[in-house]
Amino acid sequence: MRVTGVGHAGMRFETAGGSVLCDPWVTPAFFASWVPFPDNTQLDWDALGDCDYLYVSHLHRDHFDADTLRDHVSKDARVLLPDYPTDELEHELRDLGFRHFVRTESGVPQELDGLRFMITSLKGPGDGPIGDSALSLDDGTARIVDQNDAHPLDIPELLEFGAYDAHFTQFSGAIWWPMVYDLPKAAKREFARRKRIGQEDRAMRYIREVAAPHVFPTAGPPCFLDDELFRWNGLGYGDVEGESIFTDQWEFLGRMRELGQEAGSTQQGHLLLPGTTAEIDHGRVGGLTHPMSDAEVETIFLDKENYLRAFAERARPTLEAQKARWATPQPDILRQLKEWIEPLMKRADHMCDGIGGPVRLDLHEMPAGTPGVDDDGRLSLVFDFPAREVRVYDGEAARYRWGVPATLVATNIATGEVDWSNSLFLSVRFTATRVGQYNEYLYTFFKCLSEERIDYVENWYDAQNDDGRDIELDGWRVQARCPHLSADLSKFGAVDGDVLTCTLHNWKFNLATGRCLTSAGHEIRAEKLGE
Repeated sequence: MRVTGVGHAGMRFETAGGSVLCDPWVTPAFFASWVPFPDNTQLDWDALGDCDYLYVSHLHRDHFDADTLRDHVSKDARVLLPDYPTDELEHELRDLGFRHFVRTESGVPQELDGLRFMITSLKGPGDGPIGDSALSLDDGTARIVDQNDAHPLDIPELLEFGAYDAHFTQFSGAIWWPMVYDLPKAAKREFARRKRIGQEDRAMRYIREVAAPHVFPTAGPPCFLDDELFRWNGLGYGDVEGESIFTDQWEFLGRMRELGQEAGSTQQGHLLLPGTTAEIDHGRVGGLTHPMSDAEVETIFLDKENYLRAFAERARPTLEAQKARWATPQPDILRQLKEWIEPLMKRADHMCDGIGGPVRLDLHEMPAGTPGVDDDGRLSLVFDFPAREVRVYDGEAARYRWGVPATLVATNIATGEVDWSNSLFLSVRFTATRVGQYNEYLYTFFKCLSEERIDYVENWYDAQNDDGRDIELDGWRVQARCPHLSADLSKFGAVDGDVLTCTLHNWKFNLATGRCLTSAGHEIRAEKLGE
């Protein structure tokens, strides 16, 4: 089996049963903020897109690139379709001209023309845009798993496909916390440090549990080439040193070697760049070749700022062209939001109750003459979740507050973007403040701005979480499933004193009180043994 890196989470596998193109991404995503790192625009995308099978793991725009799929990928390709609760991925692919779909059942192996494959689908509200997935392939010469940025709860189920020769997995971040938050610099650096460590720990846990002899860190990080976002490219940039959550491939591979030596592991990590090729054959990786010299590879990572400055100049026309297509905010933007959002609020009792209060939205650079706009061009609105209403801000206390360029919200309105996490928030082109804990219900609501998504998630909340079973864990009797996303706490739970950490997403709970320490709500059932 031959793998070619095509950037970020993207790969093309040449197998005995045909070629498989996975998650091709070239076009800057999330309001022209995220760009594949390193540069992959020089690849022959027509040749890469001439494939037998296409696999798109989920709808996040750093995995689902409509321009590349439409312009470069053969419409004769058979699409390996994850088993998701909504048909959005299939509909979007059909709109691009794809017609041949291979439907799958999550965790069930299938075979076509000598290629055995399995898609493990995740379907909770926290899994991508209502769904994320991992792909397993086996052509008789090699068995691989492309985990990308999916976080499967059941590793033994993933391993039922067989022992893997190579594991392709996310290691870097994909979130806006704490970068956009109004925090003291020391606090922001500390939260970012914890986030980087948490991401690294999660990746290493998956690497250990999958236990493939060869590991390829993929699915990140992006780079930020717009001048106002350049500071988020990693450590050492200007006055925000240490505030970025993004670790690059070079850094992670170095850390993986250190941890492997400490643990006596024989697992080997490999750098996969756009254009890198390698042969995977019965537990061996050979012929790994980069499309540039070793010195040029080192320049990308060890002289990263200069590399990115040059890349930014090349990308500037593309970024400016995208920004020129953003919509102009209209004076009746409040009416537009009320007509869209209020009916969804009325269908979302779980989420509205979980949010539990007003959320303030400050729209900047609104046109003069807009009702309620101040002298600085700011229009302050409130999403009043208890009242199921969108209205002008009236001075009340709001635990959650966002500051957003009005053009971004106007663009989402104009395009009918149902997932603001998959557009506005991941763009990191906004500011945020909050009092108290992270509220998962809030960001889940704003990735579900359609009746189909709202209804699915509300029903999911009805059915999930506590199944009534208990386990014993380090002197405590606790419910078997994590209140967050139902992870098996016998596998993912770690107790330190009175605090239980679910290591899948690093959520913490005070066992003595049952209180979730990570987000509002999500209480856990627990009691101390022997008391």
